[in-house]
Amino acid sequence: MAGRTEEARRSGERETVCVTGAGGYIASWLVKLLLSRGYAVHATVRDPRDPKNAHLGQLEWAAENLRLFKADVLDSDALAAAVSGCRGVFHVACPVPTDRVLDPEDWYMVAKVIAEKTALEYGERNGLNVVTVCPTMALGPLLRPMLNVSHEFLMYIIKGGPTMMKNIPWHIVDVRDVVDALLMVYKKEESTGRYICAPNCISAKDLVNMLKRDYPNYNYVNCDNDMVLNSIVTPLMSEKLKNLGWKPMKTLEETLLDSVECYKKMGLLKDAEGCPCRLPHLFHMAIEK
Repeated sequence: MAGRTEEARRSGERETVCVTGAGGYIASWLVKLLLSRGYAVHATVRDPRDPKNAHLGQLEWAAENLRLFKADVLDSDALAAAVSGCRGVFHVACPVPTDRVLDPEDWYMVAKVIAEKTALEYGERNGLNVVTVCPTMALGPLLRPMLNVSHEFLMYIIKGGPTMMKNIPWHIVDVRDVVDALLMVYKKEESTGRYICAPNCISAKDLVNMLKRDYPNYNYVNCDNDMVLNSIVTPLMSEKLKNLGWKPMKTLEETLLDSVECYKKMGLLKDAEGCPCRLPHLFHMAIEK
């Protein structure tokens, strides 16, 4: 695929790819990267006129090479229009039910597993080269002043919530390294199956201490001193991805610093001290004391 892209550029043509859920955190960074590398991008969003998606039109090369499509990921006809003429698809979107309240303890994780399994099986049955990249908690700069679940978690730590956090390990990856991995996997013809994208692992207590060293003046969440040995978190490895050629460029400390500096620049930390932030129910670290 990389070779075909170079040929297209030499002939004056641009390779066109589709990114679903382009308004999301990782997908927005992917669109930014693709545009910077000379791709034409068909980007699907729920509503192109929604101010939440305005940042996409402000990206460099967006005026020339970005087309926004109104498409729900459950609307096959709308998606077909978006992917028409595209050589590849980055399916980053995930449908989120809005018509009913679901049990936060199970549906999100189950949906991720089933979606990946279904995609791989469909690709195998239909002769499609479906490759999945599974990043852990993605942090780093924001392209718009809105917090996703991962950043809500980090904000909760900084602001100091009312509950104590279990000292369990956390796997973190920089969003810029995630999109580098996605593009590399797309371009490498030998890529196959699934890839774990998890370069950093740190205990919750060490994470808090790392933040305190650089930003000592915030109300941080309290953390257990003892490591939770029976944690359900399983060590994750990125060896398959690294063997393909992926090299993460950002250290964990750089990722955290860039995240916090972005919060400050966007005014998201003005009320940080003494103002607890809601802990997303997705993360089961908080325990009442």
